[in-house]
Amino acid sequence: MSVLKIDALVDNLDKVIGFVDAELEQHNASLKVQTQIDVAVEEIFVNICHYAYGDKVGQAEISFDYDTGKESAVITFIDSGARYDPLQKEDPDITLSAEERQIGGLGIYIVKKSMDEVNYLYEDGKNKLSLIKKL
Repeated sequence: MSVLKIDALVDNLDKVIGFVDAELEQHNASLKVQTQIDVAVEEIFVNICHYAYGDKVGQAEISFDYDTGKESAVITFIDSGARYDPLQKEDPDITLSAEERQIGGLGIYIVKKSMDEVNYLYEDGKNKLSLIKKL
């Protein structure tokens, strides 16, 4: 397992994507899968940056593990910010036009639809969100 600990700042997004992409390349992920994972990683990391710590700067920990049995990447985000389970948010009604839809929620919906599994756990005062995608 590889781990990146970094300040939860949008300016660090390139470092986070680079970390994940380097791991995916070691496991021969297709460009399509890598792109899907990159979009999901960006959504989750940016949400942590914007919402987890309010006006303060906190840490984000991103771990990458490879499940050989499932041939899947497991990317876990851990932060000590405000408790928040994005999976509890109701999916947006994508049948409505953009003008009719409420603002927000589309990013998490895309994450849930593009990953094979998304899990959330609040443990020891930390948010833990895992993305699982078959490579």
